[in-house]
Amino acid sequence: MKIEWAPKNVPIERRRQVFAMAFFIISFMLLSLGSYFLTAAFLIYGGLYLRTLTIIYLVYVFVDHRRTHSIMDGNGLKIFRNNWLFRHYRDYFPVQLVKTAELPPNKNYIMASFPHGILGTGISTNMGLDISKWLELFPQVRPKVATLDQNFLTPIVRGLLKSWGLVSVSKEALVYLLTKSNDPKHKDNRDGFTSNAVAILVGGAQEALDSHPGQYILTLRNRKGFVKMAIRTGSSIVPTFSFGEVDILDQVANPPHSKVRHFQDFVKKLTGISPLVPVGRGIFNYSFGFLPNRRRIVQVVGSPIDVIKSDKPDPAYVDKIHNQVIEALEKMFVQYKDKYIPNAKNTKLVIH
Repeated sequence: MKIEWAPKNVPIERRRQVFAMAFFIISFMLLSLGSYFLTAAFLIYGGLYLRTLTIIYLVYVFVDHRRTHSIMDGNGLKIFRNNWLFRHYRDYFPVQLVKTAELPPNKNYIMASFPHGILGTGISTNMGLDISKWLELFPQVRPKVATLDQNFLTPIVRGLLKSWGLVSVSKEALVYLLTKSNDPKHKDNRDGFTSNAVAILVGGAQEALDSHPGQYILTLRNRKGFVKMAIRTGSSIVPTFSFGEVDILDQVANPPHSKVRHFQDFVKKLTGISPLVPVGRGIFNYSFGFLPNRRRIVQVVGSPIDVIKSDKPDPAYVDKIHNQVIEALEKMFVQYKDKYIPNAKNTKLVIH
C-alpha cells in the first residue's frame, strides 16, 4: 500500500487541529483502559492505605451512581465545555450546527439524533465538548448527551463524561432530566437555563455496525422507546441529522452474515458495545491510522414534534409519533443532502 504523507508546509492552524484531535483521542483511549489497570494495580500492589482509599472510591462511585445516576445538573464549568482544545477539535472537521426552528425554553426535549456513525461526533461536539455554538443558537436550553449507563461506573472517566454534560441513557436518568421544572423561578434554574435537551443516538451500537462512508443506514423502525419516554414525560421530540458523520471513519468490512459481523453481534449482545475496528488516517499520513479523516459534519436540528403527555402511552399513538419522526428525517435528508453531502445524487437514506 502506497502511503500518502502529509506535506511539510501544512499551515500552523491545521497542525494545531491535528494535535488537538490526536491529544483527545489518545488521552481518552489511555484513560478508558488505563483507569481499570490503575485501579487493579492499586488493589493488588498498593499498601493498606492505598487499597483502602481505592475501595472507598469504588464504593462511592457505585453508591453515587445508584443515588444520582451520575447526573451533573446545569452546564458545569465552561472551561470543560468551551476551551482551546475542543474549539480546535471542532475546526478539525469542521463540525457545524444548523438551526431550522426555535426550541422554546419552556419545555424539555429529546433530540432524536442520527446517524450514530463510529463516534457520534456531531452531537458529541455540539452538545458536549464545545457547546458555544449551541448556546448561541438555543439560549436557555441546556445541552446533554445520553450514553451507555455502564460508562458512568468506569473510574476516573466518569468524571470527564459528567463534566462534558454526558448523562446515562437509563430510564431513571432520562425521567429525572426530562421532568425538570421549566419555571425560571425554580431553584434548579438559577443559572438562567429553563430547559433540558437530551440527545439520544437512537440507532446505538447496531447503527454503528452499519457505518461506512457514503452509507446512511439508520436503525429506527423498531426503536420506539424514545417515543414512549417523550410521551411519559411530555417532552417534545426534535429530529436531528448529522450529515457527513459516516464519512470521517471507515471500519473493517463487516457485511451482514459475515464472520466479522457475527462476532460483533455476539459481543454486542453480551456487552451492549459494538467491537468496531475503525480505519482512518495517521498524524503524519493520510493513508491509515486511528484519527478521523477531515470531513465536514453538519448537524441539522429539525422542528420539535410535540406530544400529549400520558403515563401509559397508547401503542397506536406511539406509532403515530414514531412515523412522524421517520417522515421528518426523510424530509430533512432530501432537503439538505445536496447542500451537505458530496455526490448526493448517489446517496440514499435507508431506514431499518
